[in-house]
Amino acid sequence: MTEPAFPILAGHDSASTLVHASSGPIAADRFRSDVTGLADLLPAAGHVVNLCADRYRFAVGFAAALQRRQTTLLPSSDAAAPLAAVAQAYAGAYFLHDGNFRARAGQRAIRFPDNLPASDRPLAGIPAEQEAAILFTSGSTGMPVPQPRSWRALVNSTRAAARALGIAELAGASLLGTVPHQHSYGLESIMMLALQQGFAFHGGRSLLPADIVADLDGMPAPRILVTTPIHLRALVAHEGALPRLHLVLCATAPLSADLAQAAETRFAAPLLEIYGCSEVGQIATRRTVETLEWRCFEGIGLVEQDGDVWAHGPAAAQAAPLNDIIELKGDGRFLLHGRKSDMVNVAGKRNSLSYLNHQLNGIEGVRDGVFILPSETKDGARLTAYVVAPTLTPETLLAELRKRLDPAFLPRPIHFVDTLPRNALGKLTRHAMEQLSLETIER
Repeated sequence: MTEPAFPILAGHDSASTLVHASSGPIAADRFRSDVTGLADLLPAAGHVVNLCADRYRFAVGFAAALQRRQTTLLPSSDAAAPLAAVAQAYAGAYFLHDGNFRARAGQRAIRFPDNLPASDRPLAGIPAEQEAAILFTSGSTGMPVPQPRSWRALVNSTRAAARALGIAELAGASLLGTVPHQHSYGLESIMMLALQQGFAFHGGRSLLPADIVADLDGMPAPRILVTTPIHLRALVAHEGALPRLHLVLCATAPLSADLAQAAETRFAAPLLEIYGCSEVGQIATRRTVETLEWRCFEGIGLVEQDGDVWAHGPAAAQAAPLNDIIELKGDGRFLLHGRKSDMVNVAGKRNSLSYLNHQLNGIEGVRDGVFILPSETKDGARLTAYVVAPTLTPETLLAELRKRLDPAFLPRPIHFVDTLPRNALGKLTRHAMEQLSLETIER
């Protein structure tokens, strides 16, 4: 029996725009030519680490690797040590880059060609069970762990997401993302949506509010913004006018209803959150201003098993337990009560770091802030807070926190800092916070 195959490009005709690049629109036919042309130049190997910063070149490299039946490795960091560890773990892997990457001794690397040979060869369908990518956990809860994704899982997840988000019939829409394409959120909600749903994505990665606004204004409607709470907060605070959007997608961290409402008002568009994890992929969505409940994507089921809630189904990368506290409500609906690792017990009282962070960041004058639980001392566990709030004093901040929190959870001490070391997804990794703690002690 022939193994089923899925196309790399779906919903595009040869002339339809796939990418809005600084040099002008790039059509699907140009993408097909570049993919097949690059595939001829790739070395024989089982795995490739795609480091291309340009979204279009990343997409071409990803698709070319699929044509060669190679698996794309997507480490959570592009620092030298993690990359070396990945290369060592996957013998024969090579690096594809479009910048100044310097290979270490024994590593293979090729630079994305400035000019690719023209090719009229059609794109081959990809076997459903082809291992398309291996992603790695972000490192926020420990050492990165490989999470494989078959081509079937990526395609099924993308199709389920498009239906759940109400954009399955929106071919020709423009996507702009503020998140890296090497992360599962960027891969699924930017790259895969564009490839499988007939959308066109912006080739750059805008970060500053003024740049995001300019890039959105430069793309045709309907427009979809794929972003995170940290970027959304900066956009809402932007003094200039914001473009009208069709939809805002948000993920990677908890989002307050107040920020969601402000975003909907300023963009004149609904905002939908996506909940997922590296182990499973995309799982559920909700419109934050309307409900606390999440609803699973079609093809995703949740079941309680041995004290955990497991996600499974044809749209899941694999059946796996979720690292969050979940209250099942039936009919694919659930409430999310924070990460299991977020729960803290201070003086016999329990709370979650997510709730504490929500209260801290809701104080006027706080631009960013986070609670952490350092190692226990002889006096017991003491919460610490790192805060970006240049207009507030410690006394003012504590007074505001006392209105919101039980005294047991007041931070001791509060460290005022210029910025928090968030990564490209707006997350604070354990290593980054440990480094910030050391720097604070040394001051």
